[in-house]
Parts: sequence; C-alpha cells; structure tokens
Amino acid sequence: MEYRWFKSGSPWVWLTAGSVSVSLLSVLGLLLFIGWKGLSYFWPSPLYHWTTNQGESIVGQLYAHESVSISHLKQMEVDLPSEIEEKGDIERLQIKIANRDIYPADFVSVIARDLIKPSTPEAWAVIERTQNGDFYGMPKSYYTQTGQIKATPDIHETISQALTFANEQRLNIERLVEKQIRVISAQFSRLKFEKKKRQMNGRLDNDFLERYDSQSRIFRQQLTDMEARLDELRSELQQQGLIVEDMKGNDYRIPLSEMLDVWYPNQMSFLDKVQHWFHQVGKFLTSEPRESNSEGGVFPAIFGTVLLVLIMSIIVMPLGVIAAIYLHEYAKNNTLTRLIRVAVINLAGVPSIVYGVFGLGFFVYTLGGSIDNLFYSEKLPAPTFGTPGLLWSALTLAVLTLPVVIVSTEEGLMRIPNSARHGSLALGATQFETMWRIVLPMASPAIITGLILAVARAAGEVAPLMLVGAVKLASSLPFDSQFPFLHLDRKFMHLGFHIYDIGFQTTNIESARPLVYATSFLLVCVIIGLNLTAISIRNNLREKYRILGQD
Repeated sequence: MEYRWFKSGSPWVWLTAGSVSVSLLSVLGLLLFIGWKGLSYFWPSPLYHWTTNQGESIVGQLYAHESVSISHLKQMEVDLPSEIEEKGDIERLQIKIANRDIYPADFVSVIARDLIKPSTPEAWAVIERTQNGDFYGMPKSYYTQTGQIKATPDIHETISQALTFANEQRLNIERLVEKQIRVISAQFSRLKFEKKKRQMNGRLDNDFLERYDSQSRIFRQQLTDMEARLDELRSELQQQGLIVEDMKGNDYRIPLSEMLDVWYPNQMSFLDKVQHWFHQVGKFLTSEPRESNSEGGVFPAIFGTVLLVLIMSIIVMPLGVIAAIYLHEYAKNNTLTRLIRVAVINLAGVPSIVYGVFGLGFFVYTLGGSIDNLFYSEKLPAPTFGTPGLLWSALTLAVLTLPVVIVSTEEGLMRIPNSARHGSLALGATQFETMWRIVLPMASPAIITGLILAVARAAGEVAPLMLVGAVKLASSLPFDSQFPFLHLDRKFMHLGFHIYDIGFQTTNIESARPLVYATSFLLVCVIIGLNLTAISIRNNLREKYRILGQD
C-alpha cells in the first residue's frame, strides 16, 4: 500500500502544497512584522517620569527593554551594586528622552533596578519640531512678539491657536515661494538664457538689450519685494513661541517657527490616540522629509517612485511587444534568432548595477550630452539632460526589464493556436490586420503579465537609480505648474533609495529605525497596488478574449 501511495505521486503533491503554504506564511509573517514595526511608530506612546536612586529625574518614552549579562556590563565598566553576583542577567531599559539639541543623544540606557517605579505626568507634552527632533517638556507659558509672557492657566487653548496661526503662515509662505518667487525666477532665468543664446548667435541688438535691462529691473524689484515679504512672514513666527520646562527643571524657548504639533500623550483616551495615529500617518504620506530624511514624510519619494514606474512602463511595453512580435511572427527560425533569444534570456540575469553603469555612460553622458550640445548650448557648462535625471532612470529600468516583457509576450504568442491566424487570413485579412485585431488582443493577458513582472522588479530597484537620477533630497517635484509641467530632466526621490539612506547614512540610526520599517512597508504596499491594478486589467482582458484551449 505504501509503495502504491508513493508511486501515485500523492506525497509530492502534499510536499509541494506544504512548501507553498510555508512560503506564503513566511511572506505574510514578514509583511506583518514590518508593518507592525513601522506603523506602531505613529502611535502616541506615554511619557514616563522615572527617578533614579541618586535622585536624578528622567522623562521619556520606553523604547525597549532587554536582559543583559552582568559579566558583560562589568566588562563595559558599568557601575553596579557590589551585592550583585557575577553570573546571571539584569534588565536594562532603553529610554527615548529626545531633546537632542540639549542632551548628547536621543536615548539613554538605564539598569531597571536603579529606577523607582515610574509615573505618567499629565502636564508633559510631546512637541514636534522642524529640526532637532521632538521635545519632551512641560509647557509653562507663551511669549509674543512684544516680549510679553502669557502665563495663561489654559495653555492648551493658547497652543492650539498658535499652531493654527503657524499653519496659515506656512501656507502663505509656500504660496509666495511656489506661485510667485519661483515663477518670476524662472522667467528671469529664461530671459538670461535668451540673452546668452542671442550673444552666441550674433543676434544681440540694441532693442533686445533695452528690453532686457527694463525687464531685469522689474524682475529684480519684484524678487526684492517678495523676499522682504517672506522675511516678514518668517519673522512673525520666529518672534513668538513656547516656554517649556525639561526634565532637569530648566526652561527653554521654542519658537513658533519650529513647532509643528503638540500633544499630551498621558491625557489621551483610546479614541484620541487612534485619531492621532491616523493624523500622523497622513502627515507621513503627504509631507516632505526633514532632518536628513530621519524625520517628516515621504511624499516626494512616493511621487517619484510611482512616476518612474509609469514612465518606464510606457517605454518598455511597446519596445518589448514589438521585439517579441518580430521574433515570433516575422523572423525566421535560424541561428541568428536563436542567438538573440539566448541573449535576451541571459540579459535577465545581468546584475542591475551593470545596467546603471550602462545608463550613466550611454544615456546620461553620450545621449544627454549630445542633446545639450544641440538644443541647450546656451545653458552650458551647466548641463540640462547631460546629468542624471528622471528620463534616464526610466530608460535604464526599461532596458533592465525589457527581457522580461519580451519573454512573457513571446510565450503568450506561442499559446495562440495557428487556426486563429489561418481563419483570419482565409477571410481576406492581411498579416498586419491579423496581428493587430486577432493575435494581440488574445495575447494581451500575457503582455500584461510581463508588465506585472517588470513593475515588480523595477519598483524595488535601487542600485542603478543611484547612478542615473535618484537623490537623497530633491528640491522640487518632477511635475509642477510650470511649462512643460513634466520635467524629465530633474532628479527625483525614490522609496528604495530613501530606505537605504535613512537605514545606513543617517547618524541617528536608533531614532530613524522605525522609519525604515514604515518606508519599507509603504514600498511593498506601492508595489502591491501597482501589481493589483495590472492584474485586474489582465483578468478583464483574459475573460474578454478567452478562447478554447487558451486557459
């Protein structure tokens, strides 16, 4: 019986099913771990107040606790009570005290037995700042532009009104910079380039010089007035703020220009914490990064990743489909086509960094440099397309994922029975009409499958992008309200490169570690979202063009 059972192949079926189940559970467990580590960062943790045996106060959030060998601590020359034996473990707490502009580090490690049972003071607040991270302290009073200090009993209402005013001022500053200063600066730059271009072509006449001088004076005066208004708006935020007491009893002034949000975690109910969590996640998704990417949001990286994948898809799909159609439908099956297929398959295994070097050498320096010499000579030596940018990154990823699309499309063309082609030709259709109206619609699910595989690989690539366009921090998005609206020559931010930067390049790794998990989980969600969109399109096409024997 056992021999027949093995011979029937049932053990291998169960083994395969078990392997697939273990793989799925492992992937799901990994995603849950990354998601929990990342999303829990936005939950408002309580602030504890500890007192050491020496009478020193420590206020902060409990970041982690661990058991440490006593012998290890003694080797590190940590002061321990003499009655503690050499063997055994002792609990150590890692506490986030923030206030990095005052203390040398965001975190302190303390032996648990050196601390008295903590309390949760309700008057203490977490103040989110534009620089130097969060500040933990007890708000005492509010100072204004005239130097008056308001020691109001209801300090919560005063802080809320101040934050509302600060948000309005920041919106006014952003409008002034984006819609006026940048527009006028762009117009002034175009005027300068026009003068340089005329000078290079020998068409610099007196009429243009007079117009240039008059418009230059107008632009300079407008920029001077707007910069003065910008300084005035910033000064209104700088000259008022909050006086806060830290855990050592010292008072510090935090200008309103540095305050982004204030909350009291020890006073929050569960519903307040849920609302605050959604608010923080929303800010993470829609705001720009700060503090060398270790604080703030990731919106520019999300925008750059999605835009890069879309442009790459627009480039790679026609190229891959056309190449597959030629190889399968038109090219003869000879030694040359067989070598081409082998080369295409081998290209899929080339390391991605090699594609990055190719993109830098061919697309950026050769092709981009030629474009600058032909069309942007007046801007030289400052390059326009002869420098890494969005277009060259999309082309590099298109070359990287091209073998995947070619192989997938050709396999889809092989699955279409010749009877469909012969029937179309017998009815008087040309080969092109047969290909366009019969073969390609039937092969569209396989084409979309190739797109899914291409997107899955391209969205997570980092190594080639480091050479051809991705940067740590982009000054502006590749898409804005200025003509031509989509600026393919600009550098951009990418979620994969953002993860690498905050995980390995930041100096405050402990503080930035939760953001690594949060950004990693976000990147996985973006890839899943793009793939689900493509999968839904493929399923619709598969049902629309289903024929007997195809599926």
